[in-house]
Amino acid sequence: MTESPAAASPASTTDHTFDDLGIEPRVRAAISDVGYETPSPIQAATIPPLMAGRDVVGLAQTGTGKTAAFAIPILSRLDTSAKTPQALILAPTRELALQVSEAFGRYSAHMPEVKVLPIYGGQSYGVQLAGLRRGAQVIVGTPGRVIDHLDRKTLDISNLEFLVLDEADEMLTMGFAEDVERILAETPDSKQVALFSATMPSAIRRLAQRYLNDPQEITVKSKTATAQNITQRYLQVSHQRKLDALTRFLEVEEFDAMIVFVRTKQATEELAEKLRSRGLSAVAINGDLAQAQRERTINQLKNGSIDILVATDVAARGLDVDRISHVVNYDIPHDTESYVHRIGRTGRAGRSGNALLFVSPRERHLLRAIERATRQELTEIGLPSVDDVNAQRVAKFADSITQNLSSEHLDLFRGLVENYAREHDVTMADIAAALALETRDGGFLMAPDPPESERPARRERAPRRPGASYATYRIAVGRKHKVSPGAIVGAIANEGGLTRADFGNISIRDDFSLVELPDDLDKETLSLLRHTRIGKHPIDIRKDLGAPRARGGAKRNAHGGRDNWGKRPSPRVAGRGRRS
Repeated sequence: MTESPAAASPASTTDHTFDDLGIEPRVRAAISDVGYETPSPIQAATIPPLMAGRDVVGLAQTGTGKTAAFAIPILSRLDTSAKTPQALILAPTRELALQVSEAFGRYSAHMPEVKVLPIYGGQSYGVQLAGLRRGAQVIVGTPGRVIDHLDRKTLDISNLEFLVLDEADEMLTMGFAEDVERILAETPDSKQVALFSATMPSAIRRLAQRYLNDPQEITVKSKTATAQNITQRYLQVSHQRKLDALTRFLEVEEFDAMIVFVRTKQATEELAEKLRSRGLSAVAINGDLAQAQRERTINQLKNGSIDILVATDVAARGLDVDRISHVVNYDIPHDTESYVHRIGRTGRAGRSGNALLFVSPRERHLLRAIERATRQELTEIGLPSVDDVNAQRVAKFADSITQNLSSEHLDLFRGLVENYAREHDVTMADIAAALALETRDGGFLMAPDPPESERPARRERAPRRPGASYATYRIAVGRKHKVSPGAIVGAIANEGGLTRADFGNISIRDDFSLVELPDDLDKETLSLLRHTRIGKHPIDIRKDLGAPRARGGAKRNAHGGRDNWGKRPSPRVAGRGRRS
């Protein structure tokens, strides 16, 4: 690797625009549709050498815009008439592979002939085989599943022109070093390589020196920060419960005006309609809105005719309304710059502001990226309870009574009510209740949540809590196979769709290992895991029936596992470790 100052110079803010970078016009149009106005530092520094065909090592955190930094030049240089794989992007987890694949889809929106195919563990081989048969120029995959397709001869990378290693340090931490090197060895020497990593440990530097050709090294120091006068909170909620969570939040939170950010134009219309049906003054604003209508909507927000805008990033550009007290990220942004720009719509002119982020369990890696980039930890809040909502409704009802007691028309209506009470022999309290019912239906108070046993089954596995039932599983790899706890966690988590809370102790022996996992793993998950490999070795996972004491068995503990198996894998490894 070149060590000259030019090769290792940090990327800095530049006056470049995307028009200066020689990007393919249809890619440029898609970037404009997405709402990118000027390149981020990593994009401005990385796109020119990649467009020129040079290898690149980029040192940048997640959320700095690096996906666009390599996707834009790759799409600009693809031979769209060919249907064989020309670009391969390796990512450590299925979540990142899907995220990168979606980004390629957005940036190639005006290139219908470009096919992007994600391949990762846990997804049916049939779907991936069908996509490979149809032909795809861009493959985004996790290392283990890419190796599987190479072994099956269903993926041909012999004519590859572009290779990207995304979050390379994470891949090595998770035990993918052998897989990555094998993939690199099976690609043409003439390919162009881009390696992106948050850090530069010695293993990454050796990898770059061995497989990259005179790369330009680019370093981006994240300077992203958010205003100190904005209170930032997040709520962990599944996709299915987002609407319920938002409406509960709107009932219990005092706000003046609010922007709710979603990802797509269609989502702005759908969410605004759902909020209006719940009695809230919400309006959608997106790129399809005519300028005159946009200005009218913003004026309505300014004068208080409406309180909630449901917007996309593009539609909110240049929006500056002093009364916006809250920003809600209903859909979490995929890059930290968007998050900072979004919440910057509140807390203007020294006022205090509030930002709320909705995070599904599978999006927690994006939350961590936002916290790293903004150098600020978000505060977790819980879903407002039924009691919280009902208490707020009762308080607002009482406030409306207090407000109307000072009305100049009170004497007129008092006389009418007193006459009605005398004529019909009805108490004043009953009349007041009947009048209240006229303006508020019988559903004034929110019904209690159903018991847990009656709720629909969640599609995502809930994190296990201490005291959950675990079993001991035996896998056919051990010290002699040079496995680590991180590699074991990565293999099992990514293929089986598990989380860090699903792992107990791990004990690595000479030729096998013992792992504590939930004792209720279903047959389908176990079947997937049985064929999973670490390096070249199938793990052949099975429940451990209890080895003789001479083979190193230990006493059973209260959870049916074994004591003193060694250290539990660190939360960082267990949380990020997913393997295909």
